[in-house]
Amino acid sequence: MNIITKTDALESLCERLAKAGFITVDTEFMRDSTFWPKLCLIQVAGPDDEAIIDPLAEGIDLAPFYRLMADRNVVKVFHAARQDIEIFFHDGNTIPDPLFDTQVAAMVCGFGDSVGYETLVKRLTGGSVDKSSRFTDWSRRPLSDKQLKYAMADVTHLRTIYEVLARRLTKTRRVHWVGEEMAILQAPATYEMKPENAWKRLKMRYRGRQGLAVLVEAAAWRERQAQERDIPRGRIMKDDALYEIATQLPRSLEELEQLRAIPRGFSGGRSAQGLIEAIERGLAMSEEDIPVVEGPEPLPPGIGPLVELLKVLLKLKCEKHDVAQKLVANVSDLELIAAHEEADVPALKGWRRELFGEDALRLKKGELALGAQGKKIVLIETGR
Repeated sequence: MNIITKTDALESLCERLAKAGFITVDTEFMRDSTFWPKLCLIQVAGPDDEAIIDPLAEGIDLAPFYRLMADRNVVKVFHAARQDIEIFFHDGNTIPDPLFDTQVAAMVCGFGDSVGYETLVKRLTGGSVDKSSRFTDWSRRPLSDKQLKYAMADVTHLRTIYEVLARRLTKTRRVHWVGEEMAILQAPATYEMKPENAWKRLKMRYRGRQGLAVLVEAAAWRERQAQERDIPRGRIMKDDALYEIATQLPRSLEELEQLRAIPRGFSGGRSAQGLIEAIERGLAMSEEDIPVVEGPEPLPPGIGPLVELLKVLLKLKCEKHDVAQKLVANVSDLELIAAHEEADVPALKGWRRELFGEDALRLKKGELALGAQGKKIVLIETGR
């Protein structure tokens, strides 16, 4: 097995892989005790080459690898790429391009919702994945041959999976469907963790507009602390403590110490004053700067049966075209389609509109109807 621990060996590997039409990529990382994922292994394979890169090797420079990730002549193939890309974006300021995610492609090709890697290995390669090393501490050295073999299998099987799925997409003329999904995965905004947006992660519990303003600033304070100290958010402060602060609005260290969810002795720590200052910023926030949080729009009365018809249409279309329903629309999308003339939902855009959206609107207008033909549900033109 080729284990890369030196920069010159990495340069040589990346030069060879740059001549391939595609490469498969996976990572192993740890995040139990850190805010940022700790990159522990990178597995890569081309049609005729494969290797494990050790990012923890002393003195290794990953610059050649990140240049390869940005090389537009080589397709980068991942399975469920989001977490891997987050690591590359944070560590190397790089988003792989062009990108192919086999989980998304498998959903387009009818393998169900969020299909797992092991399932694709079994169904498309006839192989299997040994799961016994799944919970390895990948930061430990040395790793056993069994652990390295497990890690390497995550990209060697992926070569065949990619080739099979790529052929199916070409045959069914759905390559551009996957391309639309890759654009979302490649958007930098998907991976930017701006402290000022940290409140959006929270399930909203606060009292009034002022409480929301304080929650925004307190969540941003926690996010900055977690990022700067590289420890999980919950080790800085639990969500429940942020909610209590947004409700009680403490303005001094003494008042902060009295809150039930605040750890005992916290007010004597070095970061407590920074939290008080964040609370004061929230209390001083102008009304126009406080975010507007809109609750779910109430559905028009009597719309339920139309939503149920749209669910049947969605199932009918997805079964006919062998596409995962989850990828096309969810219940919220269907409710919005039922409630509005032209809802701003993915189901009415791009390939989803071709597959489902146009007929959903026609069904709503009465131009199409659903009927039974034996044991099957069929679409009927109404002539309207």
